[in-house]
Amino acid sequence: MMERSVAVLGGDRRSVLLAKLLCDEGYEVCTWGLDALNAVPLAAAVGAQAVLLPIPLSRQGKVTGTELSVEELFSHLTPEQTIFGGGIRADDYVRASARGLKLIDYMDREDFTVRNIVPTVEGALELAMTHLPVTLHGTRCLVLGYGRIGKLLAHHLRALGARVSVAARKASDLAWIENYGYEGLHSGKLAGALGGFRVVFNTVPKLLMNGTLLGELQRNCLLIELASSPGFDTAAADALGLCVVNGGGLPGRCAPETAAVAMKKIVMESLEELDA
Repeated sequence: MMERSVAVLGGDRRSVLLAKLLCDEGYEVCTWGLDALNAVPLAAAVGAQAVLLPIPLSRQGKVTGTELSVEELFSHLTPEQTIFGGGIRADDYVRASARGLKLIDYMDREDFTVRNIVPTVEGALELAMTHLPVTLHGTRCLVLGYGRIGKLLAHHLRALGARVSVAARKASDLAWIENYGYEGLHSGKLAGALGGFRVVFNTVPKLLMNGTLLGELQRNCLLIELASSPGFDTAAADALGLCVVNGGGLPGRCAPETAAVAMKKIVMESLEELDA
């Protein structure tokens, strides 16, 4: 392994642990914007060969966990550096491209996505248990979407004794949903089928539940958002008195060490490929 200097800039507990893990692997690591090891001024940090930014890379134009604008940070970086981040927004790619910077998104890697499914699902279950005054056992739950997260979430809910329904669009997904013994609903034909649910988990990054559909739910129904873009009309939910819980960033909130290990694997593999 070629010795590389690595800077971990901003973020949350995942970034703190990532810095430690890479240091343990023998990398020369510094940090900025974190309560972590080897903290240095920004001017020193931005000179590292590899720059590790948070997940998500930015919120409202600023590097997550800091008050530093993405534009200002990028002005300090060069095309020769290897730059990582997660959940990178389209406008951040545009900013980077304008300066000749190439960004590597952790979340573009299938192995990273798979490793994050379990902490996301476990975190979603924890949110439900925290906000519900009843057990999940025996409770009617609806999972919107049958992708990676939806599949594992439905499996764990049933293992806890919940009464599970899953909504999907594809005929093949609906067939698998029925084969696994869940109630299958077409996500485009939910009207008239929502009155009995106590929890709805959304995993689809698209507005599926408008005000009309939300109006069918019991007022004590809990809505848990797990997608990168909202599946619930939050303004309508607020007007109806429905509780919407944001499940964004659950791996970092519920299992930061697991998430940091997954990030470390991507960083090390990518740097080794560059050195090959």
